[in-house]
Amino acid sequence: MTTQLFNYSTNWGQPLTGIDIPKILQLAPSPAYVVDLGRLRHNLAILDDVQKRSGAKILMAMKAFSMWSVFPLIRRTLQGVCASSPWEARLGYEEFGGEVHSFAAAFSENDVKELLQISNHLVFNSFDQLERFRPLWEKERGRVSVGLRVNPEHSEGDVPIYDPCAPLSRLGIPRSGFDRKDLRGVEGLHFHTLCEQLFQPLERTARVFEEKFGEFLPQMKWLNLGGGHHITREGYNIDGLVGLIHHFQDKYGLDVYLEPGEAIAIGTGLLTSEVLDVVHNEMDIAILNISATCHMPDILEMPYRPGISGGFDAGEKAHVYRLAGPSCLAGDIIGDWSFEKPLKPGVRLAFEDMAHYTMVKTTTFNGIQHPAICTFEPKTGELQVVRRFGYEDFKSRLS
Repeated sequence: MTTQLFNYSTNWGQPLTGIDIPKILQLAPSPAYVVDLGRLRHNLAILDDVQKRSGAKILMAMKAFSMWSVFPLIRRTLQGVCASSPWEARLGYEEFGGEVHSFAAAFSENDVKELLQISNHLVFNSFDQLERFRPLWEKERGRVSVGLRVNPEHSEGDVPIYDPCAPLSRLGIPRSGFDRKDLRGVEGLHFHTLCEQLFQPLERTARVFEEKFGEFLPQMKWLNLGGGHHITREGYNIDGLVGLIHHFQDKYGLDVYLEPGEAIAIGTGLLTSEVLDVVHNEMDIAILNISATCHMPDILEMPYRPGISGGFDAGEKAHVYRLAGPSCLAGDIIGDWSFEKPLKPGVRLAFEDMAHYTMVKTTTFNGIQHPAICTFEPKTGELQVVRRFGYEDFKSRLS
């Protein structure tokens, strides 16, 4: 039996207020990802307030949101990006500017050589990699700051696949791994243990982290609290976060970094879609021009239930449908909803909160059309198609 982590139809108590969904459906191509610039500015204002009150530096986690056409807006507020690969780091370096922080579970020698040219911080996941590549990174000391990712071995996540502190985790060095190790040249520690969580899990994790690794902090220059912080979500204890940051700054003289991804894009995005056909097999099944496996893979991986504008839980309204994708995957099922009016070919639907962990995870499985990428400016009512995808995009990924 699967566990539903979140009901995205309520956006964690924060509906997509202020987004003119009917107008976007009217203007946008189908399918398309549409990012509302007003909601994006709203999130950035909250993050800017955190930076100003705490003195921390906030980076954008590119693994969650890499829509580089809006980087000029985001970089007015945030200090840079964190990357999980040389390609992400290069995109951040070329299109975002600011600081580039790089981490991966393991690097090749070529990875390290490339990352040292474009990164400000380089974080290793093991002492073996730290020492193996010491001859490379020591040459860049003063320009590139090297750190280590630690594992506090304190789980706050409910689902092991998203819990970096789950048993047998490959992410981060446990406290026992620090015994009799050489920390020469290491300037910072990094932990990332959260996933879509409020402040209290961070507070508990930070307490355990300090108990286990606090002895090393006086010799460090910086501390990175990682990502998974839903700072812009309604109900987040921002005062608590500011106080926690000040604690580490004041006690240890550290620069503190945060690297949220989803918090930047929560509530900003829609995925427009269209009904292609309705078939019946014990219930009505509406086949759409978007796919769970191609365009919203977290529906199958987490799993979760996205919100739909005008859609209700099955049974609430008279017309109940299972929504499904057009791919050949039998399990390409988005979920069951009810509607006030019947669905038929040509009806358009808008899936909510479709900016983070969507565009970055899409595929062209089955050669299914990739959604266009758009922005919507609520001040003017203008929708801009930033990118359309065609056959050549599909073909160029193959050989």
